[in-house]
Amino acid sequence: MKEKKAIVLLSGGLDSATAMAIAIDRGFIPHALSFSYGQKHDIELDFAKGLVEFFNVKNHTIVNIPTEIFNSALVKDSNRAVPKNRNIDVDEIPDTYVPGRNILFLSYALSLAESISAKSIFIGANDVDYSGYPDCRPDFFDAYEKMANLGTKAGVTGDKFKIELPILHMNKAEIIKKGISLGVDYSLTHSCYDPVDNRYSCGICDSCIIRKKGFLDAGVDDPTNYG
Repeated sequence: MKEKKAIVLLSGGLDSATAMAIAIDRGFIPHALSFSYGQKHDIELDFAKGLVEFFNVKNHTIVNIPTEIFNSALVKDSNRAVPKNRNIDVDEIPDTYVPGRNILFLSYALSLAESISAKSIFIGANDVDYSGYPDCRPDFFDAYEKMANLGTKAGVTGDKFKIELPILHMNKAEIIKKGISLGVDYSLTHSCYDPVDNRYSCGICDSCIIRKKGFLDAGVDDPTNYG
């Protein structure tokens, strides 16, 4: 039987870990793809490597993107602070938005997918808890998939690509419950945008607030190491 390969974007976070578990559960052989782009929370890459071991993934590529491309509160070279202790408004695009990030990430994933004859690209995007990012919305992914199949040899010859969005419409509690049902160890994940001493989760950035609420709503103990 022909191998069913998939590229899985793996940040080291809760969502991408769950997407990886779902891909494996669905019978895909995953190739993990992570990115270093000067993010303040580059500790997430260590967590991504740990998840690769946990899931026994054989192939893991880390792409280095020059920091100076991005102007965002999430990158080290920015003088903009990561927002803390704020009321999250999903209709507002926050300072933690990274211009074109998912466009770039998916483009690398698409190139890798075509190169290794994988037809599925899994990304742990979510539009329920946090839809402030325009590149995490369903219409963006629909448009990207159409573009992918118009701009690749595989796509135009009928071997179509699929952008897989297994947790797009789940809230954080549902994502956590799904991952636990598949055996995900969430102590091996990192979500904080601005970790303390590059080790501990701050507990008060948007991502930490959403993560904490997710575990609370799921009725699951939060394994996160908060500073």
